[in-house]
Amino acid sequence: MFDFLKKKLKIFEKNIEAEIESELKKEEKLEKRLQAEPELRKQSIQTISQVKTVEAPPATPVLKEEERSTSTRKRAQRIQKPVSEEKKEREKQIDKQIEESIESELQRVLQTRKSIEEAVGTEKKPTWTIDEKKLDELLWDLEVGLLEADVAYSVIDSIKKDVKQEIKKVPFDKGKAGDLIETVLKNAIGHVLKSNNFDFNKFIEERKKPVVIMFVGVNGTGKTLSIAKIAFQLQKLGKTCVMAAGDTFRAGAIEQLSIHAERVGVKIVKHGPGSDPAAVAFDAIEHAKAKHKDVVLLDTAGRMQTNSNLMDEMAKIKRVAKPDMIIFVGDALSGNDAVEQAKRFNEVVGIDGVILTKVDADAKGGSSLSIAYTIGKPLLFIGVGQRYEDQIPFNPEWMVQHIFEK
Repeated sequence: MFDFLKKKLKIFEKNIEAEIESELKKEEKLEKRLQAEPELRKQSIQTISQVKTVEAPPATPVLKEEERSTSTRKRAQRIQKPVSEEKKEREKQIDKQIEESIESELQRVLQTRKSIEEAVGTEKKPTWTIDEKKLDELLWDLEVGLLEADVAYSVIDSIKKDVKQEIKKVPFDKGKAGDLIETVLKNAIGHVLKSNNFDFNKFIEERKKPVVIMFVGVNGTGKTLSIAKIAFQLQKLGKTCVMAAGDTFRAGAIEQLSIHAERVGVKIVKHGPGSDPAAVAFDAIEHAKAKHKDVVLLDTAGRMQTNSNLMDEMAKIKRVAKPDMIIFVGDALSGNDAVEQAKRFNEVVGIDGVILTKVDADAKGGSSLSIAYTIGKPLLFIGVGQRYEDQIPFNPEWMVQHIFEK
């Protein structure tokens, strides 16, 4: 499931991870400079301390003029005594100079540290982790890959913007870039999938009975089976249903829906092949009212969105049935065609929600990402098999998990 999409996302992850690792290597060089700083400080202190080992030569004492006229004994006494004190004074001065030199050197080293840390701090900012031009190149590669996976352009644009913004916010650490990139992609895709939320069961509970649901879509999408799956689900919730065989253009469609109705155990209202589908819808709704049924599930003929006459006929059914909800049933395997079909049906009759079938067989996964986002309507259910229970409420977390599963 979603194998092609997984492949394209994984390529992007690896490419951007390699670029970030390259940038982090530059950061390591600065870290080595910081590690070398203590040795620099040690060498500096040793060099300055050598000054202390050089003893200054004794200075000749300077005597006042009147002292020179005193006796030799007194002069000798006055010379011997100050020599020792003068030496001590000079040693004190030397010590002071050494302390001042060491302090000055330490200040210089601290300033160097501060400058380097400021540089490293700047580089650790998210905007530095990867060059913006290079990021744009990688995002272009991602865009091409997503297009190949049948993702709609508007969805790609949203994903790219989110990825670019989040990468700028995330400080990357060595060895963890891959995990962070995957998180960024998950957030971006999750944002697309969570664009619309809708509680179908709550809707059924709150609407006036009978709730009329009209199903539309092109031929071969699995619309009839989706109706049977909805009936199966509603019955498990304790709701009573009526099926309306509104696809009167195809005799096989009436028979197919009848078989499903019998298997699920619900009433079906049907007319002969070629009859007016709007009349079938009307009779089904009246039966539901008379029998106090909860839900009417109205099938319609599958038709291409380019056939204007058939699309106008569907608009007529809508006027007669006045459905509470119109659900478009799309085939995940048709990729971007399903997105275009949904747009066209939305223009003609208005779509309230989407069921996407055959998701379990979809290797690309683009339509699953795109269909709800592009028309601004919620993705209600996805078909993941042929059994009646194989139609599950859409859950964004479920899809993100399957896209990024190992």
